[in-house]
Amino acid sequence: MNRSTAPPRPAGVSGGAIATLGALAAALGAAFVLAPPALAADATSGDLADQRRLTDALRAAFVDYWRSGDREFSPALERVVDYWFRFHLVKAAIAAVLLIVLIAAGVRLWTAFVRAGGLGAARRATLASAGVVVALLVPFSLAMVMANIQGAVAPYASLLPMLTDGATESATVEALTQIRQQLADSGRNGGRTGAAVEVMISDFARYHAVMAVIAAVVAVALVVLAVGLWKRAGRTDSSDRRARRVLRSFGVLAALSSLPVILVLVANTLTAEDPAPALLAFFEGGW
Repeated sequence: MNRSTAPPRPAGVSGGAIATLGALAAALGAAFVLAPPALAADATSGDLADQRRLTDALRAAFVDYWRSGDREFSPALERVVDYWFRFHLVKAAIAAVLLIVLIAAGVRLWTAFVRAGGLGAARRATLASAGVVVALLVPFSLAMVMANIQGAVAPYASLLPMLTDGATESATVEALTQIRQQLADSGRNGGRTGAAVEVMISDFARYHAVMAVIAAVVAVALVVLAVGLWKRAGRTDSSDRRARRVLRSFGVLAALSSLPVILVLVANTLTAEDPAPALLAFFEGGW
């Protein structure tokens, strides 16, 4: 009597580990969206976890700060900026853990695919599809890490879209009009700007300088990864065609991924070197 046997599992690959990593990635994805407002709030900023209240608090605090003419933030504006720093710090931490989990899941999935010679076509297709999905999620998670590190280092600049988007309050509109005027006058005839605008320009420059540094590190890492994967493919036994194809494919993907990162590096470097025109373009809605 013949006994049917289950197809062998690829050596060194645990289906349970892959499932666990997938569940952890899903939980981290939900946490990235839902958890930061509550985790960033403290005893003095619990109201800011609500987006509408955060926007209202920012605009009211900014108007008072603008009218004061001081360089130092008012306590009300400092409270909002501190909250926004913690918000981005939490998001950066969650995104970083998610990135690590996705990379681990991707490595296991593609290892399983490479070793799936004894499995059926449907099983191999499933592994490849899951691996492609994870491979697409990794750059997204990396971008979230980069953006939130940038926001944590320059939280004031990262609040500016919230200050301008849909602003209809007369006091806010008046302040924004005065900011645009000062920036435009400075660009045309080298006129001086007020202390609050100088602070804004400085933080805006920091915002873009930080992204330039991050992009430089990521671009170098991607190029090194691409070279390493291509060399590893060359050292792989020529009979293992599937492994060679996978390694070379990811080497090419890493190299291609470095190109937009290099563009981000160049754009942010140029903006950091001369931030005032870009800041004016932002306030005029064209940046």
